[in-house]
Amino acid sequence: MKTSFDNEKRAYRSGISTMNQTRLREFILLGFGYINGFSILFFIFILIIFLFTVIGNLLIIILVSTNVRLQTPMYYFLCHLSSCDIVISTNIVPNMLGVIVLGGKKITFFECMTQIYFYSGTIVTECFLLSVMSYDRYLAICNPLRYSGIMDMKYQIYLSVWPWLAGFIINISAVALMANFDFCHDNIIDHYYCDVLPLQKLSCSDTSAIQMEAILLSLPIFIFPSGFIIVTYVYIFRNIIKIPSTTGKHKAFSTCSSHLIVVGTFYGALTVKYMIPSKGASMLMNKIVSLVHTVFTPLFNPIIYSFRNQDIKTTLKKFGPIIGQNFFVY
Repeated sequence: MKTSFDNEKRAYRSGISTMNQTRLREFILLGFGYINGFSILFFIFILIIFLFTVIGNLLIIILVSTNVRLQTPMYYFLCHLSSCDIVISTNIVPNMLGVIVLGGKKITFFECMTQIYFYSGTIVTECFLLSVMSYDRYLAICNPLRYSGIMDMKYQIYLSVWPWLAGFIINISAVALMANFDFCHDNIIDHYYCDVLPLQKLSCSDTSAIQMEAILLSLPIFIFPSGFIIVTYVYIFRNIIKIPSTTGKHKAFSTCSSHLIVVGTFYGALTVKYMIPSKGASMLMNKIVSLVHTVFTPLFNPIIYSFRNQDIKTTLKKFGPIIGQNFFVY
């Protein structure tokens, strides 16, 4: 199969001079060519991770929806976070499994744009959701007497809907710009999914507009939400320190620790992914970081919340010893 893709690449490159004015209709994803000897094992490993990710996040959604004890604002927002993780996994991993098995995979121009749109939209949505969750923890710890009055169901719906709308509306213009790019140099993407940076490198169009848009949008999408989270936790920690009892401090901090770990994992992988260069030997590192961000982080969230949250662990044990204890709590 690898030879077949090598032949296609040579054939494509030999005809570049006659195709410069032709709009590209498909790309070839190279995936992980350097692990050919372990492709089957890698495929099985990623498939298992994918299944556990989808099942784990679906399980959290089901538990919160069916258990009255878990129907609080914190778990309501956690359901939306789990929905984000499911969208990211199902958008990236199934196609990635095909890339691993075949040693490379064709993807149409439309499929590539669709994958970028849903990936980028979900990432932006998760950034906003994490800031909403930090605001929820701020109200619960710093303003507990007014918490239930402020965080009513109407307000919860508002705080959960706008991140989804903002995430998928903001990315329309960026995808529209990329859809009008001319890709006359090459159709080979040295990655396992369609991403913005590799496509910019393949394009022979002027990409300054989308680069400027990315810089401008980084403020409301990444800088402001991450800054908001930092500020809210400064106030949260100041209030936790003032709690007189050790038990009270531990209980207050335990409600925030899972969220902090998820925030650190999410923003850490995202920062490294877009700060490292994507040329030469560093392309391997880019794929590894992307792997963490698109495959492993969506699995971390249900595991972290299950290990560190007593309410979910208790509910999981009641839900069933096989699913609850063996999958999450063991």
